Amino acid sequence: MRPAAITLICLMLAACGGPARLPLEAGIGPRPQLPPPDNALIPAVKVFKAAGWPASQAPTAAPGLKVNAFATGLDHPRWLYTLPNGDVLVAETAEPGTDPGPPGLKGIFFKMFLKKAGAGVPSANRITLLRDADGDGVAEFRSTLLTDLRSPFGMALLGDQLFVANADSLVAVPFEPGTTSVTARPRLVASLPAGRNHHWTKSLVASPDGRWLYVGVGSNSNVGENGMDIEKNHAAILQIDPQTGASRVFASGLRNPAGLDFNPSSGALWTAVNERDEIGSDLVPDFITSVRDGGFYGWPYSYFGQHVDVRVKPPRPDLVARAIVPDYALGPHVAALGFTFSTGQRLGPRFAQGAFVGEHGSWNRIPPSGYKVVFVPFAGAQPSGMPVDVLAGFIGRGKALGRPVGVQIGRDGSLLVADDVGNTIWRVSSAAR
Repeated sequence: MRPAAITLICLMLAACGGPARLPLEAGIGPRPQLPPPDNALIPAVKVFKAAGWPASQAPTAAPGLKVNAFATGLDHPRWLYTLPNGDVLVAETAEPGTDPGPPGLKGIFFKMFLKKAGAGVPSANRITLLRDADGDGVAEFRSTLLTDLRSPFGMALLGDQLFVANADSLVAVPFEPGTTSVTARPRLVASLPAGRNHHWTKSLVASPDGRWLYVGVGSNSNVGENGMDIEKNHAAILQIDPQTGASRVFASGLRNPAGLDFNPSSGALWTAVNERDEIGSDLVPDFITSVRDGGFYGWPYSYFGQHVDVRVKPPRPDLVARAIVPDYALGPHVAALGFTFSTGQRLGPRFAQGAFVGEHGSWNRIPPSGYKVVFVPFAGAQPSGMPVDVLAGFIGRGKALGRPVGVQIGRDGSLLVADDVGNTIWRVSSAAR
């Protein structure tokens, strides 16, 4: 049997381990302990089958909090946006379906993995509006707000315009809070890098003054193995003028900058980033970090500062020397996607200042990591402690009952969590209320 076939069989059976592993906590915090890379031919793989939630079962909230289903029966809900009037927008979306994936046997495996993990499904390509008019914590009204989209993800309201980041474009439609359906055809504001769609999601946030829009664009590969020519404006955060569509690279070297938000204490832009795979269960930690204008964060040439990735050819020691060390590691392979700052005391003083992170869950780690929502406490501009589990229990009997993605603060101060495997929006609130 050919070595490539043996590799594929081992991957599918998740029969590959690795060297002795560090405690997960070693890879968390501002100065994580990083082991040597494991460049084994066969990476560690653990894939949970996407099962969905049994009736009357839900994830587990932290002590002092409670959870309920805000909305169910959605179609792969990935991202959330809270409007000023309290309505909640949900991007029901999946990959565009044009990604050929990695070549050969590896590509076949990854397509099988995506299907098993709950991805690789047809995209609903719509934005749905949810409304809890009576304030009981459950959305009793649902409406299709916007269609004619291509794998929509990030959303932002500026003035009377609702902006949506598709997989390949930033578009806008006229909109006023309270509207439940938009008939206007989306107008193109700016084209966005698409390519192979290795990371198709495009997150979106508006600056507090409304002057700029920021779009997170993931890489076209794991570590540039398809050549760097196709990575132009990828692995970056773009700054876009909402009036003219003019754009520039604001920061680069960020493999997949998913969630974006501004720290209310410092005014700095922050992001949650998915790092690279296939060099061991304990590398590389995903992270959250403040984002500097013009900053370079290492990808693909190095990780977490100046840790060189020897797989990348040719090397770029000049760029490695410039690589900024991220502010805070979340642990290896947690798949940090959703990211939003806390807005006050409604969940109790423990969660008053800091950031919530939706960890979609690992595939390239044994044992698995992520599959939960965590809270990282902040003291002003910087994280100040270890993550706290806010919502867990997404794995049961060896299956993924759900997988958390986008996180948003509701108008009432609750935390809303999009679960794309459970097809549910969960609402986390204070148990005292």
